[in-house]
Amino acid sequence: MPGPVHLDPRLLRAFLAVAEELHFTRAAARLYVAQQALSRDVRRLERELGAELFVRTTRQVTLTGDGERLVPHARRVLAAQDELIAAFGQARPLLVDVNSPGLGTGSRVLRRARELAPEQELMARYESGLTGAAADILAGRLDVSFGRFAGLDPALRSGLDHLLVRLEPMAVVLPEDHRLAALDAVPLAELAGEEVYAGAGNPRTPEWTDLARHLFEGRGIEVASPAPMAVGHEEFQRIMAKTRTPILAVVDFPAMPSTVLRPLIDPVPLSPVSLVWRKGLVHPGFDALRRAAVELAAAEGWLNRPADGWFPAIDKAVENVHK
Repeated sequence: MPGPVHLDPRLLRAFLAVAEELHFTRAAARLYVAQQALSRDVRRLERELGAELFVRTTRQVTLTGDGERLVPHARRVLAAQDELIAAFGQARPLLVDVNSPGLGTGSRVLRRARELAPEQELMARYESGLTGAAADILAGRLDVSFGRFAGLDPALRSGLDHLLVRLEPMAVVLPEDHRLAALDAVPLAELAGEEVYAGAGNPRTPEWTDLARHLFEGRGIEVASPAPMAVGHEEFQRIMAKTRTPILAVVDFPAMPSTVLRPLIDPVPLSPVSLVWRKGLVHPGFDALRRAAVELAAAEGWLNRPADGWFPAIDKAVENVHK
């Protein structure tokens, strides 16, 4: 005997948008999601209900009989959810981990979301690592974070959802008197024989260390041994100044004294940055955050891929699953 159906309200919102627009592209724009993601949600809803809801042709989209029957039920469920949010959802802030203070991807998305929904309270947190933040998201101590979703343990990923926001070009931080510091950009082959710091030993950022290992594999570059755990930018800078180890970073990495930041090339390695949240999250501030992420990604070309861009196959596989 089949078990009870537990529907994610997001799937009903996807269905209702398509039912009202009778057009997937317009419905996706209305919800600020990719059309592929919207289509995936509708298909998932059809699977969970065991019913075909739309007739799709190259020229039009129409409701089936089951689809027409679902419309009033979906409206009532979502109206009740909106009432619940009005009663409780706005009573607490949305807790958004942006990893660290500064001008990074998370901070920029948060800033834009605050502009889009000034009536909502979106509170920044600085957990410095998606793996560390993910456990707090699943426990309800955080709502949202940013980082490399494919680098999470599958057990963590199973309770989370994500939206790819940026493929951020990677860089290396070098002591200003390093042999490669005079270059405008550093070919990866030039780092052969070097040890590069990539957070090894930091329990909050194994997804970043894993990305480094994928990048360095077969190129003669070693992940530097764990350094003493540093909390805060000042302590991190002090430890790195002592070790004088090159640091794997991204192009938006904040300046550090007595160092230079150089983009990596040949190929251009890309760090996938996703907006990550707990499945089933409902909060009016989260809607603004997703809208801000989609808007900035489009305006800034954050998802454009250079002809010689690189990121791991596992990240491409996870991205395709969530399209």
